[in-house]
Amino acid sequence: MLSCQEASYLVSESLDRKLRLWQRIKVRLHLLMCRLCSRFRKQTLFLRDAARYYLMGAEESETAVDIGLSPEARDRIKRSLQSDPS
Repeated sequence: MLSCQEASYLVSESLDRKLRLWQRIKVRLHLLMCRLCSRFRKQTLFLRDAARYYLMGAEESETAVDIGLSPEARDRIKRSLQSDPS
């Protein structure tokens, strides 16, 4: 049986990589019996999703911000970037 420390470590690791089958089984069994670790997993997933949502919103807002260039200047920059081989 996993300790809460081991389970929370594996929950965190599962956000970055796919756990091995036996690790996933052990974590699921632990989460079925441990309310606190189950809550930790839910909170961790919520934070991950909130960060993704924030980052997606930040990327969209950067493109929507008017940076003060004329449309002609933007077109020249686009053409220059498209013709640049690097």
